[in-house]
Amino acid sequence: MADTEVTTDVATDVATDVATAVTTAVTTAVVTGAARGIGRAIAARLVREGWRVVVNDVDASELATVAAEIGADAVPGDAASDAGVRALVDAATARLGRIDVFFANAGIGTLSGIEATDEEWARVLDVNLLAHVRAARALVPGWLERGSGRLVVTASAAGLLTMLGDAPYSVTKHGAVAFAEWLSATYRHRGIVVQAICPQGVATRMLEESGPLKTLLTRDPVVSADDVAEAVWQALQGDDFLVLPHPEVRDYAIARVTHPDAWLSGMNRMQQRLDLQGAPPASAPRHAPHDELPHTQPHTQPHTEDDIQHDDQQETP
Repeated sequence: MADTEVTTDVATDVATDVATAVTTAVTTAVVTGAARGIGRAIAARLVREGWRVVVNDVDASELATVAAEIGADAVPGDAASDAGVRALVDAATARLGRIDVFFANAGIGTLSGIEATDEEWARVLDVNLLAHVRAARALVPGWLERGSGRLVVTASAAGLLTMLGDAPYSVTKHGAVAFAEWLSATYRHRGIVVQAICPQGVATRMLEESGPLKTLLTRDPVVSADDVAEAVWQALQGDDFLVLPHPEVRDYAIARVTHPDAWLSGMNRMQQRLDLQGAPPASAPRHAPHDELPHTQPHTQPHTEDDIQHDDQQETP
């Protein structure tokens, strides 16, 4: 009996020590596209929670300012190319010792449709999708050896729905969600957590300068970058795949899948209204960081064709 009690006590002590080590260990993270917007807000929140954070962006000057302000380590550079991703991972590992969580947040849009050039498509593919593939290629093998790791991608509601006026952005954001899904389906039983952040409208300079689009793009509540960071922080406490700062996006995505023609008809009517208003504005830049794109859908995402007809009667200019 005495031996059993001693053994039980030892096991309890060991379990307690392990739990204490886990809860007191400092978590490390890399956040790309962190010079502004959502990336900056996520990095700042992590630092406030006691994490050690490396921030990355192509804007070295702005990144240095952000790193100094929030207390993170700056590693500037292009996190889209294979060489750039590996350089970032190597530098971050050297500074942090290990990378527990990688936030693939950098992204760009073109505000172009079929007129987007091959070069524009290639660049958006690199930044919005292949950067995630390259980060996973660099990180997942080590995470598998260790038995844990987390990849969080900023995919936008456009990755579940669409983004009128920007074909490359919509297509690559769908690709980002699809790749994240594949990673989760393939590796979640081996300790790898993958999550996709899919916000709609986020208060940014681009939203303010969106001209005729603004009325449509602000029909659902617009949230701040800090609101998105809060949703991300809450999601990090678990392992749910989708991170939805706008909960209504879940219903919109269900409507899209269950009634695709009704959904497409509603989106096309929205496009017709934009055409009448001359959107997108002629002064809009050809390229914009995705933190500055209004990631949103029309307020009305009907579930049936009858709903669409009713909504169209209400909304036709």
